[in-house]
Order: sequence, then C-alpha cells, then structure tokens
Amino acid sequence: MTKTYDYIIVGAGSAGCVLANRLSAGGQHSVLLLEAGGSDKNILIQMPTALSYPMASTTYNWGYNSNPEPGADGRQITCPRGKGLGGTSSINGMVYVRGHAKDFDEWETLGAQGWSYAHCLPYFKRAETWQGGENTYRGGNGPLGVSGGNNMVGNPLYRAFIDAGVEAGYNKTEDYNGEQGEGFGPMHMTVSGGIRSSTSRAYLRPVLNRSNLTLMKHVLVDRLLLEDGRVVGVEAECKGRKLELSARKEVILSAGSIASPLILQRSGIGPRESLKQAGVDTIHHLAGVGRNLQDHLEIYFQFHCKQPVSLNSKLNIFSKFLIGARWFFFKTGLGATNHFESCAFIRSRAGLESPDIQYHFLPAAMRYDGTPSIKGHGFQVHVGPNKPKSRGEVMIKSADPTADPSIQFNYLTQPEDIEAWRQCIRLTREIIAQGAMDPYRGDEIQPGLDVTTDEEIDLWVRNNIESAYHPCGTCRMGDPSEPNTVVDSACRVIGINGLRVVDASVFPTLPYGNINAPTIMVAEKAADLILENDVLAPVQVPVWTPEHWQTAQRDRPPARKIS
Repeated sequence: MTKTYDYIIVGAGSAGCVLANRLSAGGQHSVLLLEAGGSDKNILIQMPTALSYPMASTTYNWGYNSNPEPGADGRQITCPRGKGLGGTSSINGMVYVRGHAKDFDEWETLGAQGWSYAHCLPYFKRAETWQGGENTYRGGNGPLGVSGGNNMVGNPLYRAFIDAGVEAGYNKTEDYNGEQGEGFGPMHMTVSGGIRSSTSRAYLRPVLNRSNLTLMKHVLVDRLLLEDGRVVGVEAECKGRKLELSARKEVILSAGSIASPLILQRSGIGPRESLKQAGVDTIHHLAGVGRNLQDHLEIYFQFHCKQPVSLNSKLNIFSKFLIGARWFFFKTGLGATNHFESCAFIRSRAGLESPDIQYHFLPAAMRYDGTPSIKGHGFQVHVGPNKPKSRGEVMIKSADPTADPSIQFNYLTQPEDIEAWRQCIRLTREIIAQGAMDPYRGDEIQPGLDVTTDEEIDLWVRNNIESAYHPCGTCRMGDPSEPNTVVDSACRVIGINGLRVVDASVFPTLPYGNINAPTIMVAEKAADLILENDVLAPVQVPVWTPEHWQTAQRDRPPARKIS
C-alpha cells in the first residue's frame, strides 16, 4: 500500500492528537495520523477514578521496563507508556502541572531559543479551558478541560494537609499554575464534565470528520524512508500488511520519549556505535538520539487515620459499584476525580529560586492497583524530588520494531539526588507532624519510624522508589552546534530535512511536575512552527519568587519541629 499525504504524524498521543487537530485546520493540508494502538472508547479510560485499570492493561500500556538500575539495588523499574488514541494522556493520573516559569527559562538558556516562560505561556493558555475562566495566566477557550475534580469538597484531609504545610512554614498558593508556583494548595486535573480530558477526547475526536484528516490505527512504524538526506515517508506494518506511506512536506515523530528515539535509531539516525551494536547501518550520526533520558521518581508515605474519613471505606466492591453507577448516570461524585485534590511544591534547601520537591496528597492508604494496603482508614502522601541530576538513555537492541528496547535511567547515580531524597523524607515527616494533622494522624505505616538515619533512608528509598511516569529528554532540543542536540528550536531533526520530533522527548530538562501539560504546550507551539504561522507573542507576567530564597528553605519557622 502506497499513499501520499502532506504531513504524516507518528503517534496519536499527547502531542500527536494536538498536531492532527492544528495541522488539519483550514483544510489545505492532507494529514495522516498513525497510531500503533487502537481505540480509547472504554469506560475505564473515561472514568477518572478508574485510572489504575488502563495503566495495568496490556491493551493500553506498552509495559516497558528498565534494565536493572544500579542506583536502585539492581531493581527493574516499570515504565508505562500509553498505547491507543490519546497515548499516555489516556492512562495517566490526569494531574495538570505546567511546570515552574524557571523551568522554561532554563530551556532557553540551554539553547532552546523561543521557549522561555514568556514564549510558552500563550500556548498553555491556548490549549486550556480552566474551570475558573480565563485570566492573565489561565486559558478559557481551549480544547483541554482542566478542573479541580471535586475541588476538595467532602473530605477534610485535603484541607488538613494544606493547613499543615502552612503551619510548617510554607506559603499557600491558590493556583500553582499561575503566578505563584510554590506552596500548598488545590491540585488541578485534566477532567472536564466529570470525564477524563485526554488529547484524544479534547483534540482529535471533534475533528475526525475533516476530509483532509486520515486516522489509521494498529499501525506500527518500523522506520523512516530517506532519499538524499530527506525523509519522504515511513515504512510500517498494519495487521500483517507492509505499508509505505509518503509525505510531501514532513514526517513528525510524536511517539513519545521511548518510541521516538527508537524509530530514529532503526532508521539509521543516532549514535554510530550504538547503532552498530544493534546491527543497524548509520545513515546519519547524531550522538544525542536516545540520550539525556530523565524521569521523576516517587515514594508514598502512608499513615493510619484516626477518624473514619478516608477513602479506604470506599474500596470494597459494593461501594465501587455505587460510585460507578453515579458516575455513569450523572458524571459526578467520587468517580469524577483522580482523588489527588491537594498538593504542594517546596524547595529542599536554601539557594533555590524554585521548588524541587512535589507532593500529591491522597486521602486513602492504597496500592498502585487501587486495592487497600491496610485494614481500617489511612492516607498517603506521594513525594519525590523533581529536578534530578541523573541521566540515562534508551537504545534499540536490534532492528526489530517489536523487540524490547534497552532503557537505563541511572536513577540515584548522582550524589545530589540521594541528598534530595533524604530531605524529602525528613521534610515530609515534619509537615505531617503539624497540629493540623493531629485529629487524623495515626501511626506511620511506611517508611516507618525505624527509618531515620541517612543510611536507613538511602536503603529504604532504593528499595521502594517507583517511576512517576515522566520520561523525557531523549531527543533534546537545543543549539544545533552542541554535540548532543537532536532537534533545533523548531523541533527539526539536525542534519535531516523533512523530519521533526514533537513530544516530551524534546524537553532539554524535566519541568518541576507532571509532563502532560508541557507536552501539549510544545505541540501547540510546534504546530505554528510547522505551518510557518506567526508564533504567539511572548507575554511578560509577574512570577512569584520567595523573598529570602538565597538564605532560607521556607518562609517561616515551623510551628512544631520534630527531632
């Protein structure tokens, strides 16, 4: 099968659905969107509270695993990636965090010209319909619905966590995606009308009737087709059939931080020695392809709850049935939220201008699969340092597109990351020890009070860390003259014509939170760059910075210190 389109987008995920919408608008360009997975029309994807089910499904999750990680005592860490329309936005936790303004200013200092916060903010706004309406920082007319879920109504633990943070000496923020990105406050999620607002639902489904947009599912792209240094199409397989699909203008890889570099490498674009080891001839040596891999880690603190107010009483089959029924008929109640409704972003030490520790608060003590981890009531705090120094890589092992890749994160291989984790454990205990939590806080379940010294903390962290599922950086954007740069500031692959990468793999560094929101923003801006539209003008807005950040880790002494 051979057919020609103006643009071919590989991957209908968080970035690909955005591009399909924007590139096909106006009707003058023919756009082909290729997805290796299938449909996302499943109630367990659409219902926010059911988030653990699609994540655990091989139908919707590629199910990658890392190599044994030296910094985690040789453990293999799972690396879920979405498979199907919406990609990872159809299986993630729906947490909406743009990143701190300093994160994007850092991108620009690292060579990604035109990607400072002032340049990115207009695209964040264009993407979003915020429940509170448009303002200086938030969008009110975009495809992506963003809300606070149930807005902390009905459970006192959410507010208690925020109050404890204030008592511990930190500021409160009403909108961490606005002017003040530091502090304790409500958490936002990609949920609209009680339904998951994946990019498939927000961007793709409304435009599938466009005559110039073609969607093909169950298409696994093997490699790019090149002629005289230009990409002219892709070679793929669909249900046993070989396909050659041609692009008049460009091919855009939006397959994600794992799959995009793998497609480049199978096509002979990447580090020469690594390609040689995999048995692939090098067509274009590009040292950075697959390197600069970064990810967030997290653990969860768990506590018994002294009052019967946690969600543990809702984890039985009968309660789940009632929650599901209410959601099915009314799209309200506990089924309409991811339950992470309060959060925090704090600095681990003095001398940092922006936060490097993130908290998600959950009013239940439960496992990742959604089952209770204790009898009775409890709550937990998911926490981790979010500006890691450790870097890894993802590489093909062979030219076979179905073969598992080599994924090496190199977690906890830098001393700064180990020290940040020690601070995470100690600062979290101090926060939960504040008076606001006294009516609720029972015994610490994990890590447990026998984990106190540096050595004990280090061992416990190595044995209990999990990925927060935010891999990025493997096709780094930056200055074309730098040896590890893969794409320029317009997302064009260095040294190859007719080819771009647009997804989280182009991030130079990790933003300070979940990566779905910045991935969507990157795709919004890249669409203008691809179409050669005028980019949205940068907007200079106030950004809150702690007055004493150079000398103080927090704003005030804690009301209650712990030894």
